[in-house]
Amino acid sequence: MNIEMKGINKSFGSNQVLKDAGFLLKDGEVHALMGENGAGKSTLMKILTGVYTKDSGTVIVDGEEVSYKTPQEAEKAGIVFIYQELNVLFDLTVVENLFMGKEITKKFGVCDMKAMKAKAKEVMDKVGVNIPVDAVMSDLSVGQQQMVEICKALMVDAKVIIMDEPTAALTESETEGLFKVINSLREKGVSIVYISHRMEEIFALCDRITILRDGQYIDTKEIKDLTMDDVVQMMIGREIGERFPSRDVEIGGEVLRVEGLTSGKLFHDVNFSVKAGEVLGVAGLMGAGRTEIMQAIFGNLKKDSGKIFIDGEEVTIKNPRQAIAAGIGFITEDRKTEGLLLEKSIAENIEIANLDRVSNHNVLNKTKQQELVKKGIEDFRVKCFGPWHECNNLSGGNQQKVVLAKWVATNPKILILDEPTRGVDIGAKKEIYNVINDLAAKGVAVIMVSSELPEVLGMSDRIMVVREGEVRGILDGETADQAKIMTLATGGSL
Repeated sequence: MNIEMKGINKSFGSNQVLKDAGFLLKDGEVHALMGENGAGKSTLMKILTGVYTKDSGTVIVDGEEVSYKTPQEAEKAGIVFIYQELNVLFDLTVVENLFMGKEITKKFGVCDMKAMKAKAKEVMDKVGVNIPVDAVMSDLSVGQQQMVEICKALMVDAKVIIMDEPTAALTESETEGLFKVINSLREKGVSIVYISHRMEEIFALCDRITILRDGQYIDTKEIKDLTMDDVVQMMIGREIGERFPSRDVEIGGEVLRVEGLTSGKLFHDVNFSVKAGEVLGVAGLMGAGRTEIMQAIFGNLKKDSGKIFIDGEEVTIKNPRQAIAAGIGFITEDRKTEGLLLEKSIAENIEIANLDRVSNHNVLNKTKQQELVKKGIEDFRVKCFGPWHECNNLSGGNQQKVVLAKWVATNPKILILDEPTRGVDIGAKKEIYNVINDLAAKGVAVIMVSSELPEVLGMSDRIMVVREGEVRGILDGETADQAKIMTLATGGSL
C-alpha cells in the first residue's frame, strides 16, 4: 500500500500542532517517523487513521484520495495503529482481548473459544510470545501486555501497521522477536510506520526516515545515507553534543542503605547502598524484580523483612507518605497510571506532592503555587499552554517532564527513577540526564532503573545487576560494559 499525505494542517484551539506536514509511505518498507516529543508524529498518524479530522490537506492511498472517519474504517482498509499507551481490558484474558469485536462464533452466535484459542496461539507462536492465552491481562507485565497488543494487530489482514514506541516496555528477547516479525511482514509487502526514539533500532531496522519538527515536515532520507548525528540535527535543528553529559561530582557519605530486603517470591536478601552525589544504575532483564525492590523501598509494596537506613538511622516506611517524609522521591515506570493524574492540570499534579510547600496552615497559597509550578515548567521546558494545561493533552515526553518537575520540587535526599526516559525523544533525554547530574551535584543520592544499557553505562557511577529477585553483583561504572551486565543478568558470573 502506498500512502501520500500532503499539506496536512491541524490545530487544537489556538495551538497549531501540524503545519503543512507531509509523509510518503511505499509498499513493503519499514519507514521511521521521528521528531521530538510534541513534533506531531502521533497526531499525523491519528489523522491518517481517522482518530482526528484534519483542518486541511490531502491523504492519498493507492492513488485515491481518502478521509477515514474512524479507526475502524481505516482498519477495514488495511491500516492498523498500535498505540504507545496500551489499549487493553485488564480484567479479561489474553484471548478475549485479541478477539474483542472479532469473535469466532458457532451457531446462534456462541463464541468458538477452542478456535479462538488455537488462532491466538498460532499468532503468538509466530511472534515468539510464550504467554498463556487464558492469562488475565492484569497479571501480565507491561512488556507482555505490549506483545499482546502487537499480536492483536497481526490478527487483522493489515497492509500498513503503525507502531508507536513498540519496544518501550519490551525485553531484549521480546524486541528481537518483534524485529523478526517486522522483517517477515516487510518481505510479504506489508508496510510499517515505525515511531521510536531509540536510534539503535531505527538504524538496525528501517529503510527510510521522515523527520518532523514543531509540526512541520523537515525531510525524508534513506537510512543508509545518514548518521545518528544527522538525524539528531534534523530533529532538533542544532547540535546536541555528547549523548551523555559528563559529571564531575565529589561523592559524599552514605545516604541510603538497604539490608536483607525480602518480599515473598519477588525478591530476597537485597543489600546495597547509595551515597550523596552518586548515581546508582540498576540493570536486569524485565521481570527481574528491579521495580518491585524500588516499590518496597518507597512503601508501595509490602516487605516481609529487611531494614532501610537513611543517613545512618533505621527508618520505618510502610507507605509512600512515610517515604516522602523521609526524603525519598519516586518517579514510577508507568507515568499514566501511577505518575500522573491525567485529567488534572500541570499545576495540580506538581502541587499534589508539594502541598507543604505551597500552603500556609493547610490553606493553599496561590503565590507559592504559581512560583513553584512556573519554575517546574521553565526548568524542564514543558511544551504547554500554561500551568492549567491538562496533562492528558500533553505528549508523552512532556508528561514525563511534569512527573520529574513534581518530584524534583520536593527537594528529595534520595530520588528513585524507574525508566525515566522511556518514550522520550533524544533532546528531552539529554535534558533529563542534565537534571540527574544537577541533582547529584547537589548531593542527592540517585537510583536509576533502566532497560537501556547504553543509558545505564553512560550515566552511572556504579551499576547494580538484578536477576530473579537477587542482586547478582555491583559493578564499577568506569570498568563496566554491556557484556558484563548481561553475563550477570542472565545468571553467569564474572
